[in-house]
Amino acid sequence: MIGGNIPFPMLSDQNGEIGKMYGIYNEESGTETRGRFIIDPDGIVQAFEVLTPPVGRNVSEGLRQLKAYQLVRETGGAEVTPSGWQPGKKTLKPGPDLVGNVWKEWDVKEAFE
Repeated sequence: MIGGNIPFPMLSDQNGEIGKMYGIYNEESGTETRGRFIIDPDGIVQAFEVLTPPVGRNVSEGLRQLKAYQLVRETGGAEVTPSGWQPGKKTLKPGPDLVGNVWKEWDVKEAFE
């Protein structure tokens, strides 16, 4: 990346090899649809977003998701992040008591704060 100030690895797939593996390469036009894939250290795709060219991606949302996946991994899944979670905000403790009761622990307005 120009300037080198991106805090995570990015790549350019000039030959379309990676795009073909992830199903975003258009053989007809010889181009790829831009995508964001969050892949954990074990090589598992945890999240992906693919948008057509007229709409740009939200870098802040990608970084938020990356931080959320890192937290979940660091806690071994003992903490999970609800919608809109930001670092320092409340996490949830998964388990049978939480199923059907998220509303008791988390309010939807927290996703927008």
